[in-house]
Amino acid sequence: MSDSPIDVLLLHGLWMRGFAMAMLSRRLRDEGFRVHPFEYMSVVAPPQQAIERLRKRIRHLAPEPVHIVGHSLGGILALLACRDEAPSPARIVCLGSPLNGSGAARGLTHRWGGDMLLGQAKGLLEHGLDRWDGAREVGMIAGRMPVGLGALVGEIGEEHDGSVGVEETRLPGLCDHCVLETSHTGLLVSADVARQVATFLREGRFAAPLSPPA
Repeated sequence: MSDSPIDVLLLHGLWMRGFAMAMLSRRLRDEGFRVHPFEYMSVVAPPQQAIERLRKRIRHLAPEPVHIVGHSLGGILALLACRDEAPSPARIVCLGSPLNGSGAARGLTHRWGGDMLLGQAKGLLEHGLDRWDGAREVGMIAGRMPVGLGALVGEIGEEHDGSVGVEETRLPGLCDHCVLETSHTGLLVSADVARQVATFLREGRFAAPLSPPA
């Protein structure tokens, strides 16, 4: 890697826009990263559209490594976009992403007309991924402050961030996984989360005590 600032792309989650990542963006800039927002339509456009645009953005910033930080749905899209990449020193950090599928999403679909609320992202959120076998090192930060309505609409487990269960964030193939005292939305504004993101992007591991691997 060169001595110039390392590029980081930030992907927001479902029902959000790029400005939701503003606090995390500022903190990563303070850590010395060059941060780029990546905005996409999470409900009305097919996920493949965002995936192809993300791949194009990564190519545009190449040949330097381009890290990715994705919140919730954004983390799933990041993994799908990078699944077939050649080996790279670039890394991915997922923040509260239901990589194993979302019980809240399934509950919304079955009880509350989730087809309209989840739109084109419904399939990805309901089913998640089988495992991660891409070339990039991937770290997951999950929250366990149960502030949110997720547990009211679906089964997300006893330990959760209000929207996503901790067990829903564990996926075979992840490089590292840590759990912090924050809610799903709080993952975007927590100073502890930002420090852990910066540590993983630099070192491929988190500084916090690790939770058991998947």
